[in-house]
Parts: sequence; structure tokens; C-alpha cells
Amino acid sequence: MLTRIRLCPSPKSSIFAYAMTIPVIHIEDFSYPLPDERIAKYPLPERDASKLLVYRAGDVQERKFRDLADLLPEGALMIFNDTKVVPARLFFQRATGAHIEIFCLDPDDPAEYNSNFAATECCRWKCVIGNSKRLKIGEILTLDVDSGDWNDIEPTARLVSRDGQTGIVEFRWKGGLSFSAVLERCGQVPIPPYLNRDTEEIDLERYQTLYAHVRGSVAAPTAGLHFTQRVLDEIAARGIETDHVCLHVGAGTFLPVKSSLVSEHPMHREPFTVSRALLCRLRDTQKPVVAVGTTSVRTLESLYYVGLSCLEQGRPEDVAQWAPYEREYAPSREEALDAIIRYLDDHDLEEIKIGTRIIIVPGFRFRIVDAMVTNFHQPQSTLLLLISAFVGGDWHTIYDYALEHGFRFLSYGDSSLLFRR
Repeated sequence: MLTRIRLCPSPKSSIFAYAMTIPVIHIEDFSYPLPDERIAKYPLPERDASKLLVYRAGDVQERKFRDLADLLPEGALMIFNDTKVVPARLFFQRATGAHIEIFCLDPDDPAEYNSNFAATECCRWKCVIGNSKRLKIGEILTLDVDSGDWNDIEPTARLVSRDGQTGIVEFRWKGGLSFSAVLERCGQVPIPPYLNRDTEEIDLERYQTLYAHVRGSVAAPTAGLHFTQRVLDEIAARGIETDHVCLHVGAGTFLPVKSSLVSEHPMHREPFTVSRALLCRLRDTQKPVVAVGTTSVRTLESLYYVGLSCLEQGRPEDVAQWAPYEREYAPSREEALDAIIRYLDDHDLEEIKIGTRIIIVPGFRFRIVDAMVTNFHQPQSTLLLLISAFVGGDWHTIYDYALEHGFRFLSYGDSSLLFRR
């Protein structure tokens, strides 16, 4: 059952935080049995050999992913997330020999991704720090000897501040390498924790999309892992246009919803970038928009609320978690997107760089995306809530079929093509 509560925060809150109406949803209603053996621990030998579940208005079909081009709407516009996973897991040790795992989350200083990756001597990151209870502020760690022989660059890590399991860590190294090069030499690809195994050689290639381009994610946009050059060529041959956004996937994508009430679950901020050219295409197109992955869906649907902030405040603002539910919004999609374009033109910019905490739950009004390609998600997750919202609450039909017909689940699992109800 979905009911609503009203909140009246401080008038000092952003435009997306007054007279708020939040759906009351219990996460237990979005659960299903997922045996461990149904979680795909490794990818199939061929990316496009995965099964593909096709859902349209309550009807379910089973195909192969390599058939995708034939199943897309005529003249569709297909949007990919071209973020690239960085080897963000680093293993250091204390002078005592104790091992400390450091998982880089977000750049702190420099705060901008490209500037941070380009640093050649020192940078700071917000990190998850494992086995850190006895780690002292200011303590200097050296790279774990099991991570290889990196004496030429001598990377160190120093805990600057701590906030629970996260903290600000300062990295230093020698040799003039960029920090991105240090990560490539010393880090590991952070595969999802539910795989219950260490990163292996196969993950270096397969936990990355073919079209990954912009470094910054600590988790892959896994819907894209199924695409091969053959599938992309067939999509182009059908006259289906493609474009891309970039949303850097944070570690929060793995965080479970711990509260029974979804309204008590805080969404993490994820930065995203959309070009002016794509904004114009979205504003002007009458074509069906197909998003590859939930990250692309969240990016595209966030644009409407970025546009509202341009209309109401004269500038773009981060999208708040419950922005879509606070009231009825009168502006059209075209008006919202046009407001962003005008802002970019006024400031001589070719892309919008902003952040979103948007949560998509049943009751959400989709304004841009008509169909999506996505994998099968964990029980009681915010991603399953998004799927339910997209298919009008009919997620059980999809997941019951997948469970009964041998589909593989989660990041390395099979795929689905869902049409919005």
C-alpha cells in the first residue's frame, strides 16, 4: 500500500524541500527469494550471449541479448552512460603490519574528478576504510607488500579525518605520475561485495563497458556490460540514434535499505554530466527514449528537476532526493530542458555538470524515458523500487518469470528490456 505523509522543513531549505509529500513505502514489500546460486559470480564467455527478458504491458518474452536491435522501437534514441570504473580499492599496511583496505569514493582535494586524477604528487579522497578502529588520525600507511613492488613511487596514505567507517585520506607518491596512473598500477577494480570473491584478471576487462570513457565510477553501470560491437553495429544499422550521459556510480549503489520505511533511507549524491547537444535533442525529439541502465534513467529524469531550478532560481541546483514528490509541477519537459539550455548559453557552457540524489519509487512520474535496458536487481533495493515505478508496480511478473526460467541475477547476470507502463 502506498500512502503519503507531509513534511514542512525550514524555509531556508532549497526550492525542492518545502510542503514535501513523501510516499510511505515499506521496503519489505519489495522482496523476493534470491538463492546464492542464482547470483552470477562470473560473466558468460560472450557478452551478448546473455538471456534477455522483454516486458511490455504485462507480457513477457524471452530472447537473447544479441537480438536487442530487432526489439527496440522504430526510430528510438538510445542513451548510454559512458562512465569508466577506476581501480579504486587500495591495500595499505600499518607499521605493525596490520592490513588496511582503502576504498576511494569521491575526490576531496582537488574536488573535481579530472583535476584530482591529474594530480602528480598529492591528493585527498573521501574513502571507506576497512579495519580502521585502531588507525589514528595522522598515521601514515605504506602500500601493502602484497600489492606489488612500487618502490619507485613509494605511495603512502594518511588519515586526515574520520566519520564512522568513512574518512578523508591524503595520498602521496613520488615519480611525477598522475594519480590515475597510480591507481592503475596499485589499485584493484572494486567488484560488487555480493560476488563474495576477490577481483580476478577477467574483471579487469569484463567489469567495464566497451564504451567506457570518463573515469570516475567505483561500480560499473552493469546494464551496459552485455553490449558487444556486433550489437552496437546492428543498432546503428537499424537507424537507431545513440548518445551518452555520464553519471559516476558511487559505492552507495551497494548500500541496502536498512529502514523499513523507504522515506528514512538517505540517497547518496552522484555527479553527472550532460552535453548541450543532447539536451537539445531531448527537448526537440518525438522519438522514444531508451535508457541503458538505471544510472542513465536517474540522470535523464533528474534533468527535469535541474530545469525547474533554472526556471525558479535562475541557476541549476543539485536534485534533492524527494524533489519529484513534493508537489505537482506545471512546466513541460521541453520548458525544463530549454531552461537548462538557456543557462548554458548565457554562461558560454557546452555541458551541464551537476549532482543528483533522486530516488525513483512507485508514484514517480517519468517525463523522459520510455524504455530501459537493465539487469536484475537485489531484493529490497532502491533499484528494485525504480523498476516497480517504471512498470507500474508489475515487477513481480518480471522477477517471477526470471526466477522460474533460469535467469542469472545481479551485475554479471542476464538482462531485460522493459517498456514503461
